Amino acid sequence: MSEGDLWRMLRESTALPYGAGRTAAVEQIMRRADAGDDRRLAFAVRMEATTAYVSGGEPAKSLVTFSWCLAEFDRDPQPYHQGFAHLLLWHFKYMVNAMLRFPELPLDRTLAVLDDMQRRYTEGGHSLQAVYKHRYLVADHVGDAEAAERWHREWLTAPRDDLSDCAGCDPTTQVAYLAQVGRYGEAVALAEPVLAGRLACTEQPQAILTALLVPYLRTGRLDAARDAHREAYRRQRDRLADLWDIADHVEFCTLTGNDARALEIVERHLDWLDRAPTQAAAMHFAATAAAALRRAAGGGGVTLHRRATGDRPAGEVSAAALATELTATATELAARFDARNGTAHQSTLIARRLAAEPVGEHLPLSASLRRRPAGPAGSAGSVGSVGSAGSGRPAATPEVETPVPAGATAEELLDLADECLRTHRRAGFVAALAAYDERFADAEPPPPVVARRLELRAGELGDAEGPLAVRDATRAALTAYRELGDQVRAQVVAGRLGVLLCLTGEGEEGLALARESDDFLAAHGDARQRAAAHDRLGLALAHLGRWDEALAAADRAAAEPHDDPWLAARVALHRAHAVEELDRPEEFRAAADEARRLARDVGVGELVTAAALACARAVEAPAEQVAACDEALRAAPPEARLPVRVFRARALLAARRAAEAVDDFVEAVTLCVEQGAEGDAFLRWELASAYRAAGRPAEAAEVAEEAVLGLDRLGAQAEADGCRHLLAGIYVDLGELDPALALLEQLAHNLDGPDNLPHRAQMLEEAGGLLYDADRDALAAQRFAEAATAYRLAGAAVDELRARRREAESLLWAGDVPAAERGVELCDGLAVALTGQPEQPPAVTYEVALVAEVAGLVLNGAGRPDEALERLAGVPARLRSIEAFGEAARVELLVGETLSRAGRPVEAEPLLREVLGGMPQGSRSALRAAWLLAGTLDELGRPDEAAAIRAEHGLNDDEN
Repeated sequence: MSEGDLWRMLRESTALPYGAGRTAAVEQIMRRADAGDDRRLAFAVRMEATTAYVSGGEPAKSLVTFSWCLAEFDRDPQPYHQGFAHLLLWHFKYMVNAMLRFPELPLDRTLAVLDDMQRRYTEGGHSLQAVYKHRYLVADHVGDAEAAERWHREWLTAPRDDLSDCAGCDPTTQVAYLAQVGRYGEAVALAEPVLAGRLACTEQPQAILTALLVPYLRTGRLDAARDAHREAYRRQRDRLADLWDIADHVEFCTLTGNDARALEIVERHLDWLDRAPTQAAAMHFAATAAAALRRAAGGGGVTLHRRATGDRPAGEVSAAALATELTATATELAARFDARNGTAHQSTLIARRLAAEPVGEHLPLSASLRRRPAGPAGSAGSVGSVGSAGSGRPAATPEVETPVPAGATAEELLDLADECLRTHRRAGFVAALAAYDERFADAEPPPPVVARRLELRAGELGDAEGPLAVRDATRAALTAYRELGDQVRAQVVAGRLGVLLCLTGEGEEGLALARESDDFLAAHGDARQRAAAHDRLGLALAHLGRWDEALAAADRAAAEPHDDPWLAARVALHRAHAVEELDRPEEFRAAADEARRLARDVGVGELVTAAALACARAVEAPAEQVAACDEALRAAPPEARLPVRVFRARALLAARRAAEAVDDFVEAVTLCVEQGAEGDAFLRWELASAYRAAGRPAEAAEVAEEAVLGLDRLGAQAEADGCRHLLAGIYVDLGELDPALALLEQLAHNLDGPDNLPHRAQMLEEAGGLLYDADRDALAAQRFAEAATAYRLAGAAVDELRARRREAESLLWAGDVPAAERGVELCDGLAVALTGQPEQPPAVTYEVALVAEVAGLVLNGAGRPDEALERLAGVPARLRSIEAFGEAARVELLVGETLSRAGRPVEAEPLLREVLGGMPQGSRSALRAAWLLAGTLDELGRPDEAAAIRAEHGLNDDEN
C-alpha cells in the first residue's frame, strides 16, 4: 500500500465515530506508517491517535502517543511540526486529565506535566486560562479546597484564547463547581445562555446537561431535570469514554426514586467496568451502581444479567452480591487514589455516593411508564381522565356493600354467596364465604352443604391460580353432587367443567360434558338454567373455534324467556363475540350494541367494559372507536383497563392523533407492568411508533431501545428485528447516522437465511441509501452491491437492477469512474434480460430509464458528453409515459447540462428555459436549472441575461 493510500485512509478515518472502529483504523495506519519511512505520516497518525484514544475511551494509550510526538517535536524539529504545534499544546490538557484518573501514576508526574504545559503556553504567548483551569482540577481532585478556590478565581479571570476549552466545556466545569459548593441556582443561571447558544463540540450539550442534573433537581426544575437526563444519557450511552457521566445518571435515577431505571442502566453498562476508560470512571460507576443495587436488593430476588468478559462467562448475578462486589471495588479504588494523593478526599466522596438515597418526591423519568409501578394486579392506581368524546352516560354503578346477616344459617350464607356471584358482586361473594368459613369452621355440615361449598370454591379462584386450579375445584364439586344424586346441580357443574376442559386443551371430554349438560337441563331445568346451559355450550364451542355452532347455542340462550338480566347481558356478549369471529360486520355491530344496552341496564363494570369494547371493535371510524373506549374506561375496574387502553391508543393512532395515542400507550405499558402481565415489550414497540408519529424522536428512541431488549429476552426474534428497523429510522430522524447503520447491519446479519433474502437485501439497500445521503459514497457502493447480490439470490430481478444502478452512481460520486462504467455495463446486461418481455411493466420501464440517466452521468464524468447524449435520448418521454414527471424533468436538466458540456449551448438554452419554467420556484432543481441556464448564457456571450437569471433566483456568481 502506497503512502498516498495511507494518507487517504487517515483522512477517511476522521469521518468515523470515536470508538473501537476508528481506533482500530488509526492503529492499522500507524503500524503501516512505522513500516515505511514517512516521518510526517508517523507523526500525523500519532497526533490523530491521541485524540482517538481519549475520545474513544482508552486515554491510557494516549499517554504513549503524546509522549512520542512531544519527544519528536523537541528532538528534531521539522517544518511540518508547525502545523501540529497548536494541537500538541491542546493535547497537554488531555494528559493532565488522564494522569489524574489513574492512581498508579504519581501526582508529581502530573504536576510536572502541568508545569511543562505552563512553560510552553507562556513561551508561545498564549493565555494561561487553560493552565489555571487544570490546576483547579488537580486541587479539587485531592480535596484542597483553599487551592481549588484560588485557582478557580485565576481561571475565571484569565482571558480566554484559542487553547481554552469550548464555550460549552468551560461552563460545564463551572456548573460542576457551583453544584459541589451548593450554589445550585447560580449553576442553572450560568448554563442557560450556554444551552441557548450553538454548541459544536462533540462533548456538548450532553456534558453540561449531565452537570445540571442535581442543580435542576435541587432548584425544583423537575421537567428540565428529566429532559436533561433523557437527552444527555441518550447521547452518552454508547460512548465508553463517558462512563463517569453515566455514573452520574445512575445516581440521578436513585435520587429521583427511579430504581428500576437505575438498574437498567447498570445492567447495560456493567461489562464496561472490565474495560473502563480510567480507574476514576470505574470507581464512580461502581459506587453509584452499588447504591442502586443495594436499594434493589432490599426487595429480594432481584438479579441482573452479566455479559461474558475475559475469563468470566455470562450469567445471572444477584443484586445483593453485585452490590457487595462493586462497593468493594469503589472503596478500594478510592483508597488507592487517596494513598497517592496523601488525602482522604476520594474516600469521603465515594462514601457519599455509596449512601445515595431518594430525595423529595418521585420524579418519573421513563418515557414508557407513567408512574412508579405499584406491584401486582389490583394496585393499578388512578387511570386519570379520558377523552371527552364518550357517550355522556355515567360510569357503571359501583358495587353496593352486601350486608351479611349475623344469624344466617350455613345454607343462607351459601345462597347469598351464590346470588352475589351470579349478579357480579364480588365483594359480597367473598364476604359471604368468609362468614361461612368463620362461623362453621368447626361444624360438620351435611353433604349437600359440603357440595355447595366445593362448587363455590371454583368461583373463589382467580387469575392468579389459573384455569387448571378452577378446573380441579369444579371437578371435585361435580363428584360431590353425583355422590348425592343431585342430577340438576351435577349437570350445572358438569357444564361449567366442560367449558373449562375445552379451555385447557381437553376438548373432547369437555364438549361431551357441555352437550350432556345442555340436553339434560333443556328437559329438566327452569328457563334460567336452560339459558345458562345453552350459553355454557356456546362457550365450550367457542373455545374450540367452532363459531357457527357457538352462535347457534347463543341464539338459543337468548331466546329463553327468563328473568335474569345479568345472564342476558353475558349471553349477549358471548353472542356478539361469535358474530365477530364469523366476520359479519353489520350483524356484529347490532349484537355489540345490544350487549352494551343490556350491560348498561345491570350497571356491572366488567360487563359494560366488555360490551363497550366490543362496540369499539364493531365500528370503523376511529372517532367512534375512541368514544366507545371512553365509556369502557369509565366503567372498567382496574384489572380490566389494560385492553381498553391498548385499543383506544391504536384507534387514536389510526385517527392520526398520535400525541393522544402516546398517553394511552404509556398508561397501557404501566398497567401491564403493574399487573405482571407479559407483553409490555410489545406495547413499548407500539409506543415507540406513536412517539415517532407525534414528532418526539428522542422518546421514541428510548422506548424502542427498551422494547428491543425486552423482545430479545422473550425470544421474539422477528418482532425484535421489526423494532430494530423502526429504531434505525428513529436514529435517522435524530441525525444519528452511525447507530442507524449499525442496526441495519445487525438486521442484515440476522436475516441471513434463504427465506429472508429479500428482507436482508432491503436492509443493505437502506444502509447504502443512508451512506449515499451522507456522502460516504464508497461505502454506499459496497452496501448496494451486497444488496444486489441478495436480490439476485432471491430472484428479485427489478430490485437487483435498482441496487446495481445505485451502486454505479455511488461509485461515480466516490471518484471511481472506471468502476462506475463497469457498473453501468452490468446494469445494461440486467436491463436486457428484463426488457425482452412482450409487455413491459411500469417498474421495469422506470428502472431502465434511470439506468440510462446514471449512464449519462457516468459518461459525462468520463469526459464523453456526446455518448451521454445518445444514452439520454428519449428517456424523458419514456418516464412521462408512466407519469414519472419529476424524474423526466431531472433527466431533461441533465440533457441540458450535457449539451453545454458538448459545446452546444445554442441547443441547451431553450431546453433549460423550458425545464426551469416547469419547476417550482425556489426548489433545489429550479436553482440548479437557473445556475445551468445562467452559465449557458455566459457561454453565448449574453452576460446581462445571465446576471438577470441569477438575480431572479438569488444565486451568487459562483454558486452551484
